[in-house]
Amino acid sequence: MEMHDLVSTGLRYQRGELHVLDQRRLPGEEHWHVCEDIDDLVCLIRGLAIRGAPLIGVAAVVWIAHRAAQGDDVAALTAAIATLRASRPTAVNLMNYLDYLQAELDSGIGNEAMLDKCIAIFEEDVMLCEAMSENGAALVNDGDSILTHCNTGGLATVGVGTALGVITRAHQQGKGIRVWVDETRPLLQGGRLTAWELGKAGVPYQLICDSMAAGLMAKGEVDHVMVGSDRIAVNGDFANKIGTYSLAVLAKHHDVPFYVVAPRTTIDPDCASGDLIPIEQRDAAEVRGANGSFGDCCWAPVDAPAYNPAFDVTPAALVTGWILDSGIYDQQDVADGELAKVYSQLKGSN
Repeated sequence: MEMHDLVSTGLRYQRGELHVLDQRRLPGEEHWHVCEDIDDLVCLIRGLAIRGAPLIGVAAVVWIAHRAAQGDDVAALTAAIATLRASRPTAVNLMNYLDYLQAELDSGIGNEAMLDKCIAIFEEDVMLCEAMSENGAALVNDGDSILTHCNTGGLATVGVGTALGVITRAHQQGKGIRVWVDETRPLLQGGRLTAWELGKAGVPYQLICDSMAAGLMAKGEVDHVMVGSDRIAVNGDFANKIGTYSLAVLAKHHDVPFYVVAPRTTIDPDCASGDLIPIEQRDAAEVRGANGSFGDCCWAPVDAPAYNPAFDVTPAALVTGWILDSGIYDQQDVADGELAKVYSQLKGSN
């Protein structure tokens, strides 16, 4: 059984091998790992070589497709799904995709049909990104300044991205936008990854420290805030990279529209509110210093206690709109239960 090539910015399946771009080494070095086994993939996910809720989920799905193509039996595929599902706790695309594949396995699906299901998920993410980009770009006016946080482009998905997909699409439409890029402490995904992607796309941007956002809003230099999400509760609360909640509070105070951009696959239909979203706690060393293609740097005492949640939760009350592939939803839509409905519609189409 053969599996055809799948190619995106951060993930490639070619000649029967899964290749992953190591995002920890960007922007200084573009290094591709070849995943030899499932332990390699789990290590890359946990170590943030692969990151972004959609990409994490799709990478896991591509591995299951690979093993199905190699002829693994139901027991082996079930074990692989369980191992990958436990690799990171907050990004719900991973769980949504793998639970769907497990249900298909339980129904007696064969390996060839499983392979088709997995490839369809990859292709679906590309289409979801396209739809989000078109929907969100309609909100952007000529000359707007947009502030974004973390990284939400082709490095976080297998399509054009979520919030960054909206931004690049508005640029392609000739709207003369400029972008404020939060560096995004502690792992600098904005400074390392978003700046790299925007530079490649030719989108005008300026990099800022996270703490500069308030001053920019106070001076009227921000027209929209657009961010991604790792999990959206059905009441509209959502988890995203730490620091997102701060931006939402600032945007509310300064009357700046605040949008979350995500595919329907990021909705958790079993999560009633943000209080129920599990928040990943990461190594304190990430706060004491930094490492990457530039080497290692520690600026705090090596034994300094540090608090390091990877995400925070933004309440729905602070969100102007939810930009999904299926449309743009406001506060009333969400209060009416539209997020749960559109997730169900997506699953019904699979």
